[in-house]
Amino acid sequence: MKRFKFQFLSLILTFLLILPVNILAGGLIIPSSETSNGSIGLVGTIPSPPPTQAATIAVPVNQASFSNSPITVSGLCPSNLLIKVFSNNIFIGSTQCNNGTYSLQVDLFGGQNNITAIDYDNLDQSGPVSNTVPVSFNDALLANFGSVVSLTSNYAKLGADPNQTLTWPFLLSGGSAPYAISINWGDNSPTDLISQQFPGTINATHIYKIAGTYNIIIKATDKNNTQAFLQVIGVANGAVALTTTNPNQGSSLVNSQKPQTIWWPAALMLPLILASFWIGGKYQLVALRKQLEKQRG
Repeated sequence: MKRFKFQFLSLILTFLLILPVNILAGGLIIPSSETSNGSIGLVGTIPSPPPTQAATIAVPVNQASFSNSPITVSGLCPSNLLIKVFSNNIFIGSTQCNNGTYSLQVDLFGGQNNITAIDYDNLDQSGPVSNTVPVSFNDALLANFGSVVSLTSNYAKLGADPNQTLTWPFLLSGGSAPYAISINWGDNSPTDLISQQFPGTINATHIYKIAGTYNIIIKATDKNNTQAFLQVIGVANGAVALTTTNPNQGSSLVNSQKPQTIWWPAALMLPLILASFWIGGKYQLVALRKQLEKQRG
């Protein structure tokens, strides 16, 4: 009985150690993030505290003055977090922090702009607010036409599975109709061109073929040639490989989140398993010998 218990315990420990575990950013997936037809995938998210380190804004500098928009905002940040940029507490663009830095282009409002950046983790928990950078924008087109086109969105980051439709709603306002809209989805696919007769909410759709994280760049131009610019993040769910890209050209920014299967404990446990059976066999022989000696005595 003792031998059986010892061997059974060894088998249980071995099973627990060799169970494939895929570790992804922001959660734990067992046994895999991919499921086939008729199978069930178990997905759980590990709670974690929100970011404690704030992003910083290095460009532009305080009190800079601009006559053209969009401008570049860049700085330092905790890697692999989403960076949202705000002007006067209004969302104006987002990008992913890679290798401790971020850079994106944003539109400015006419007049004073107080620019800030906030980092967000995969649970959409926000970190501290960055330093505030006040800049001014002298919008000549606004002075000439009284209204310029504007693009906004309630979303900084949206995702869908590969080969499934991603729908992104954004709001087109201001300016004078008709409008010409271009959308670069960041995956080297042809740029979408949309002609819009009226302002309002527009639902742009796209299908990503490969898992990854992509910079989406939306541009709008009205009949007076006033322009608006919005950069956001699109995600095709799944494990992806690391690639190097240029975010200003809308290329994909891909984080390495490939699941890692842990097999080395099996190699360590194999000698223990063999030893347990050998010890169990020796124990049984000794017990039988003692029992026979008792019977003879």
